Amino acid sequence: MSLPRTLTLPSTVPSNTRAGILIVGGGLGGVAAALAATDAGCRVVLTEETDWLGGQMTSQAVPPDEHPWIERFGRTRRYAELRERIRAYYRRNFRLSPQAMSAPFLNPGGGTVSGMCHLPHVSASVMEEMLAPALLSGRLEIVRHAVPIAVDATEGRLRAVRFLHLDSGREFEISAAYVLDATELGDLLPLAGIDYVSGAESQSETGEPHAVAGPAQPDNVQALTWCFPLAYDPSRRELREDDRIEPPPSYAYWRDYVPELTPRWSGKLFSLCYSKPQTCEPLERPLFPTRTPAEWNFWYYRRILSRDVFADADAWSEVTLVNWPQNDFLEGNLIDCEPARRRELLESARQLSLSLAHWLQNEIPRPDGGCGYPGFHLRPDLSGTPDGLAKAPYIRESRRIRALTTVTENHIGVEARENRWPDPFDDSVGVGSYRIDLHPSANGRNYIDISSYPFQIPLGALIPRACDNLIAAAKNIGTTHISNGCYRLHPVEWNIGEAAGALAAFCIGRGLLPRDVRGNRSTLRDFQQLLVRQGVEIQWPVLSER
Repeated sequence: MSLPRTLTLPSTVPSNTRAGILIVGGGLGGVAAALAATDAGCRVVLTEETDWLGGQMTSQAVPPDEHPWIERFGRTRRYAELRERIRAYYRRNFRLSPQAMSAPFLNPGGGTVSGMCHLPHVSASVMEEMLAPALLSGRLEIVRHAVPIAVDATEGRLRAVRFLHLDSGREFEISAAYVLDATELGDLLPLAGIDYVSGAESQSETGEPHAVAGPAQPDNVQALTWCFPLAYDPSRRELREDDRIEPPPSYAYWRDYVPELTPRWSGKLFSLCYSKPQTCEPLERPLFPTRTPAEWNFWYYRRILSRDVFADADAWSEVTLVNWPQNDFLEGNLIDCEPARRRELLESARQLSLSLAHWLQNEIPRPDGGCGYPGFHLRPDLSGTPDGLAKAPYIRESRRIRALTTVTENHIGVEARENRWPDPFDDSVGVGSYRIDLHPSANGRNYIDISSYPFQIPLGALIPRACDNLIAAAKNIGTTHISNGCYRLHPVEWNIGEAAGALAAFCIGRGLLPRDVRGNRSTLRDFQQLLVRQGVEIQWPVLSER
């Protein structure tokens, strides 16, 4: 059974315009910022490069990576609403099994990475619903297929951002009192001349146990991944011609590719044996469960469509989201490369993922001695693209502002803190929790995967040192290469964006600068209390109970 293509939305080109708040980038941070700012009564323009809002959860197709307490606490009220609206979408629009219909914490895909594994177009639809009141009221305008190409900045202030509209080729300009950078790579920072960091800082600069020895390494940036939904029908014994995944031109290269990493990778990239993230020792995992459904396997980990959820289960083929070590792209770093090189890298990443899909369908060794699974097929109707790959690559690491506060491993790492709980940030504007999880880097460094404590998001990490009206609203906040490994996940990016949108509105309402809010204890408490009233948790229960 196929699903209808959804969210083919009009892409308008505005004339030059002015907003109270301009949010550049419609990922999770951008959407959350828009909700917070428009709810506060501000006029907002939100721009997005693709036609789907939601970034890593939608156009990049990655189901959420979340901590184990997410159903109860450690999230904002709006993020909790997003999750419950996704569940409600399934109950409204699909014939669910009785068990699924009554499940209080419905996991639509049954994946093990999260209690909320779901189809990417569903969360894209839900975010459109959440933004609908602001659109109807005129407080919000959304401009799709728009990328920033220039910034008018003078004396520490951004006056306007110039955009290229990808569909029409036209340029336009938006000016605003506050500009939020919610792009996937911190694209406004170099355009505006704002000081930033990319890649890995040196240990001598940060004092982090897992930072690199010697000079900083700007190209030490986590791999990107071009994800794709992959369906499987185990009843198919022969490959159907209309489901055939053709090998791309570089297939032979990727089939035989051995990553050159330190510590050493386990062998060929196209293998079920890979580097164990915590130790980098060879680790082999099954593609499908071989003993019990609870056994870790590639298929269940990010499964986004489970037959068990549906009353008409026989009509469905299960789907997983392929965001595996086998399609982590290690051949280059997108940050600060020339446009032609960027296009070359992105095309190579696409070819890697298409090669992996072909290998899985045709050549992967099976336990019965055969090769390939003819039941595998791509689902362009789920990705919203002609070839079945996600609309955009999954970006794990961005440029990062040089901020008033930089969170390091020493603030949150269990080993770095010698098992001492983190000192709380007095200017906290949110919370998150995840392991410090760094995938292999483009310059040849293998996994870093270490324990971290539940953490807070300091307001100072959202504020650049030398710009008055730009606020970081995504993965571009003041973290390091190491601490970014746990601040980059879905609920944290949402919380960052929500705090950034609320901060911009608060500053407009009071005639203040962001650093003024942080610098005055009374004003800071007023802002934090505002966040708490809006359902933003600014400390963990353990912080108040220790």
